[in-house]
Amino acid sequence: MNSPTHAVSRRQALKQTFFFSAALALGARTTFVRAENIAAGGHQFLMVGDFGTGGKDQIAVAKAMQGYAAGLHLKPDGLFLMGDNFYGSFPEGLDSPRWKTQFEDMYPASAFPGPCWAILGNHDYDNEPVIKVAAELAYQKARPGTRWTMPAKWYRVEWPAENPVMTCLMLDSNYKNAISQLTPEEIARQRVWLKTELARPRTTRWLVVMGHHPLYNNGHHGNTEALIKDWGGLFQKHGVDFYFCGHDHDLQHMEFEGMRTSFVLSGGGGQSLHDVKPADHAFGMKVHGFTHLQVTKEKFTVRHLDADRKQVHAFSKTPDGKIEFLS
Repeated sequence: MNSPTHAVSRRQALKQTFFFSAALALGARTTFVRAENIAAGGHQFLMVGDFGTGGKDQIAVAKAMQGYAAGLHLKPDGLFLMGDNFYGSFPEGLDSPRWKTQFEDMYPASAFPGPCWAILGNHDYDNEPVIKVAAELAYQKARPGTRWTMPAKWYRVEWPAENPVMTCLMLDSNYKNAISQLTPEEIARQRVWLKTELARPRTTRWLVVMGHHPLYNNGHHGNTEALIKDWGGLFQKHGVDFYFCGHDHDLQHMEFEGMRTSFVLSGGGGQSLHDVKPADHAFGMKVHGFTHLQVTKEKFTVRHLDADRKQVHAFSKTPDGKIEFLS
């Protein structure tokens, strides 16, 4: 995977190590998750991407997340916010009322008491009339006690603090954006940081990378060739278990033969939806929703849920890379 052309052509030629059933590939099978379906123990997280509209669909997904957690008697350890945290104008920046209405109240501490780890999407770089990215980076320090967590454009998370089982490398994937983007110097610094972090002795069972843009994508935006070129080989070299992203407004999951990394997209948090190309080698569904992660030393389980709290796709992965679909 030394060049975008090589990576994409290889992707097109690959067959999976397993095959998605036709029902899963078409997103035809949905079911409610019951408490008995959730294995005891482990660490629970919810994930949502492309959500920051303030509209009815963001509200519906946020309420579904609350209802899902309450129905399963879960207090998630934290939320992962996958970018495009605020669409449109942000005239008061750090003092915008949207912080309260679209974050603090939308995802209340009563339901989600843990940290809310956020990364930057392309719309977070919009300058309308202030650059939202500056406010998002400053909010954590300016509002002591907030759950919003974005200490830098890229940063490391280990969970839990004692005897962690998961390392997450949170990245800024904004290489190409008509409005704004990382500077070439920032891209170079982030890549050095990523290489250094991945090369560190592995101290947790699971190694996860998160960024707003997908490497591979069966949806509206297609593959992000710059990321395939810059990150894909590093993921393979260092055995990254998962890459989570958003950007496309849908839910997806892809696996490729010979690749350690599972590619999961959660971008159904509230913005208008995108079509997903049918594929017999991947799951994709044009639906508003969110994602539930359950992490133990023995297994990492991923569940995509729609705005009615129905499970539309789920799988688990063991440390040796074995994938199992869940009904």
